[in-house]
Amino acid sequence: MKKDKNESYKKTIQKDNIKTIDNNEIVSSGNDENQGVYEEVVDNLDEKNLKTETESAKNADNIEKELKETIANLAEMQNKYLRLSAEFDNYRKRTLKEKMEISKYASEDILLQILPFMDDFDRAIKHLKESTDYEDEGMKSGIELIYNKFDDFLKQNGVKEIEALNSCFNVDIHEAVAKTPVADEEMKGKIVDVVLKGYYLQDKVLRFSKVIVGE
Repeated sequence: MKKDKNESYKKTIQKDNIKTIDNNEIVSSGNDENQGVYEEVVDNLDEKNLKTETESAKNADNIEKELKETIANLAEMQNKYLRLSAEFDNYRKRTLKEKMEISKYASEDILLQILPFMDDFDRAIKHLKESTDYEDEGMKSGIELIYNKFDDFLKQNGVKEIEALNSCFNVDIHEAVAKTPVADEEMKGKIVDVVLKGYYLQDKVLRFSKVIVGE
């Protein structure tokens, strides 16, 4: 019964030109007996507005929370990308360096096997220079020519002799095979004789010099 009465009052309110303004205040031109319906309508509007404002606040909080989460996720993804990019760059540089090292020392084994031939030529030339019985200058010149060609070939491939004679003994490039007493104090700790020449390949020791050190 009350419901029907309310419906009747609502129709009466519409007929009496109830006006709703932006702040949801209701103005009526009807009778005082409709005051209860006015208040109910106002309460409903206030409740609806309060609910809308609450929902809007919750939505704003949710949007702000989602935005913060999205920014955090983007920052994490960016950090992962930067780390991955740095790791890949390091890998690329390391791989390139390894390839250069392989290319630089690719001929190491072959050149190392050639060195004994150089040793034989050194002995032969030394013997010819010290010998007084052998006087075939053509033979001497031929051996020296072949030796020089071998020496040029090694230099072109990055092989050079390690300086040893009369220099201070260095364990990084020299190998002491014997020690011998010396009268000169300045020659103590220095190399007085080279038993076998040592060589570099680029900046790497291809073969250590075998030497005799004064003491």
